Order: sequence, then C-alpha cells, then structure tokens
Amino acid sequence: MDYERLIDEETWTFIRRTAGSYPDDAVDMSIADQRRVYDAMCEDFRQPPPPGVGAQDRLADGVPVRIYTAGDPTRSVMYFHGGGFVLGGLDSHDDICAELCAQTGYRIVSVDYRLCPEHSHPAQFQDSWTATSWADREYGDPIILAGDSAGGNLAAAVAHYSRGRLDALLGQVLIYPGLGGDRSSGSYIEHANAPLLTLADVRFYRDIRCAGAAPENDPAFEPLMDDDFAGLPPTVVVTADCDPLRDDGPAYCGKIRAAGGLAHWINEPGLVHGYLRARHSVRRAADSFERISVAIEALGQGIWSYD
Repeated sequence: MDYERLIDEETWTFIRRTAGSYPDDAVDMSIADQRRVYDAMCEDFRQPPPPGVGAQDRLADGVPVRIYTAGDPTRSVMYFHGGGFVLGGLDSHDDICAELCAQTGYRIVSVDYRLCPEHSHPAQFQDSWTATSWADREYGDPIILAGDSAGGNLAAAVAHYSRGRLDALLGQVLIYPGLGGDRSSGSYIEHANAPLLTLADVRFYRDIRCAGAAPENDPAFEPLMDDDFAGLPPTVVVTADCDPLRDDGPAYCGKIRAAGGLAHWINEPGLVHGYLRARHSVRRAADSFERISVAIEALGQGIWSYD
C-alpha cells in the first residue's frame, strides 16, 4: 500500500508525533507500560477546555463518569472512549468530550468502563449499559450514543441491547469502530500494516478481551455477530480510509439498511486510526470532527439528512 501517496504531509506529521510517545511496538510492552505511554501520548495532544464548558465527575450506579455541560442541555450523549478495551479513561478523551459539548450544546456523559485484562468481557459492555441506564433515569433526556474505536464497539453493543429496554435512544455515531468484521479480507488485508493500527494490533486487542475463547454469536462482544439488525436507531459510522477496521463501517450500515433502518457511512480519505487527536493540526481531521459533531447534533434533533 502506497501510504506516501494516500496520506498527506500534515497527517504524516501527526503520525510521527504520535509515535514519539506511543511507539509502533507498544502492544509488545507490559500492560502497565502500554497505559503509561498511551496516557503520555494523549496528554501531548490534549487541548484546553472550551470556554463555558463545565465538567463534574460522578458515579453512575457505581460506574465512574464525567459529565460535561454548557448551559441547560436537553439531550444526553453517552461517550465511550477508545483504547482497545485496555487503555484510556476519563482523561484520555477529556478534551474531545468537552469540545463535543461546546459544539452540540448537549450534555456529554463520558464513561470510565473497566479495562482488560483485569476485567474480561462482558465487563466493559456491562459498565456501558449501566451508565446509559443511569443517565436515562437521572436526566430523562433523549440519548445519543457515540464512541471511537473500542468505544464505537461499545456504543453499538448498547444500541443493540437497548431495543425494548430504552425508549429514548435517538441515534448512534460510531467513529472508526471495530465491530467484528471479517479479518481475512477487505480492509483488514489491504491495510494490515497501516500506520497507528495494524491487523496484528487488532488481533491482540480482540484476544485480550476474553479470559478464554472468544464468544460466538454475542453482539455485546462484536455487534456484527447479531442476527437481527431491525429496530436499531439512526446510525452514522465514520471511518478512516487507511485503517484495517474501515470495512466494518459499510458492513454494519448495510445490515441496518437491509433490516429497514437508517444508516450512513462516511469514509475519510487519507486519514488513519486515532485521527480525532489530530483535529487541531490536520485539516482533514478537523473537517471530519466537524462532520461528527454535526451528525450528533442532528440526530439529537431528529434530523436525518443523508438520503
């Protein structure tokens, strides 16, 4: 794959800066060291909070959450952070959540779910559902689900489980999510050695989620395993073109549309996994972050503008 042609210099600068904190062989480190370098990398890219946005840490039926508000919101966004189910937390995505709050005007509830390998699947899903149920009771506002990478997986898993259990779900926005696609074909092979996320990395993070063998037919583990895609909320999936996970986006949207639902796939040319951190330094990433914010805001208003 000719990444020198596909990726522009701004994005290469971002890739090199990321590698300065988080090396390509990070998955070979101990879990403690992986978390240390990941946190350092997130801190290196961290932006100051936008004016007017406040944040409060609370417990959502025992699950730590950070709640961002600006004014008097009438919608709640449940945000699930990325990090391969192993890395990250409230601080790693603090600035992303604060900016989403400022841009949409909605309440953002960032979920600090338990991490692997100390807590195997389904602990991450259970915490995500617990926090979502709590927010529904606590605020009574319609809810939009959102998340990046592993967090996109969790957002979708909650959406599947919510059917018949949560009436106030307005939509979901999934950002370069890993949803359980075929790892022997398509983008998994085409971009097996992509910058910042390789197929080997994907396999490592999938395997570490389980105490034993990976579950079968469990949409809480990989939403593409579900055999029923009817009744899901309006869905927007945003992917990076230079990412092994890319094809999970159209596969997932296709299943929702085939079941009669609304789903739209946005693929971002020349971008790589983890590009949310580049939103202040790479024009392509900034434009994509704007599309993500607009999608969240529109779904919160019941607007579907993709047909």
